[in-house]
Amino acid sequence: MEYMQFSAVVLMTLLTLKLLLLPGKVSANPVATESRWMMAAGTMALVLQFLLQLILGLRAMGVTQAAMLNLSLFIPCSWMFSLAVIYLQRRGNVTWWDKYLGGVVWVVVIALLLGAAAIDDQPLLSDTRELRIAEMISSVIYILTQAYYTNRHILRMRAIQQSLENYFDSEMVNVMRWMQLGVIIPPVMATMVPLLIFCPYQSVLAISGIVFFAAIFFLIDSFCNYVMSSAPRKVLEAESNEQPDVNENVALSTEAHQRVDRAVEAWLEKGGHLKCGLNMPTAAETIGVPRYLLASWLHLRNLKYSEWMTDLRIEEAKRAIINHPEWNNETIAQHCGFNDRSYFQKKFKEKTGLSPADYQTIDEV
Repeated sequence: MEYMQFSAVVLMTLLTLKLLLLPGKVSANPVATESRWMMAAGTMALVLQFLLQLILGLRAMGVTQAAMLNLSLFIPCSWMFSLAVIYLQRRGNVTWWDKYLGGVVWVVVIALLLGAAAIDDQPLLSDTRELRIAEMISSVIYILTQAYYTNRHILRMRAIQQSLENYFDSEMVNVMRWMQLGVIIPPVMATMVPLLIFCPYQSVLAISGIVFFAAIFFLIDSFCNYVMSSAPRKVLEAESNEQPDVNENVALSTEAHQRVDRAVEAWLEKGGHLKCGLNMPTAAETIGVPRYLLASWLHLRNLKYSEWMTDLRIEEAKRAIINHPEWNNETIAQHCGFNDRSYFQKKFKEKTGLSPADYQTIDEV
């Protein structure tokens, strides 16, 4: 157990240093800077927690002693991690409740633990029934708090996903990967913490500890990769596209939609949809209609922009496979406007249930 605690101290210290030593271009982004300080505060809380466990030997003293320290430091740690994710997702525009809920819960838990220790009239680190009950109640409060933050993460992630799908002509898988980790890992931590606190079995603790450390590592590592990438800029572009135009709230007539029908048909005949990296505002401009009108036209058909573009390109790919059997997948992908071969193959299989090679074989038959 001492070896695991020492390893945790080293790992969390290294992760803290990684957050603090991110390149200067991250420092130029105020939201990313504040988020990384929150992440660093969370990892430093874990360093302190495992260091105190190692020095004081609380786990060897019993479950109660370790539980008090773990609850006292796991809660602010999870609070900082969750707040960092929300802060990035919302570009710093967080509600008062989001910002301070974790802190309020932490104060409540500390008061609950100290109150239980005072009621039983025993020394603070005594293993008493009152303190055990207080620790269990605190664990439930902690899990419910994390459930609230997780729900907030999911709702915001869905909104960002929708913005990306309505702006870019392909799926932004890499953009969303960190957010997905940021949504998944904190509740995993929350469900594992009671196990780490109350489980007396060394083997279970060892396995749980490994999973816990791996989750923290992937969360911090993916956070660093995200803020250093072009993903935040892409999210900002996509969400800016969601801002309503001056005429967007005006009810669109049948004539207006027919106008889009004609413009889109002419655009498709010219192969305008086959240009790679064609975002929605650019597409609307080349089609010759306002962005809000194209958005309304797609909404009427219950289509997202990226889905619509993919469908159009898959249909072109089917024609290319039939008319140009000598073309390989790379050539077909480039011709149809897909950004790479693997993405083309993936989407073709999703839409048709067949690989491009299998589709060609069926057509030949």
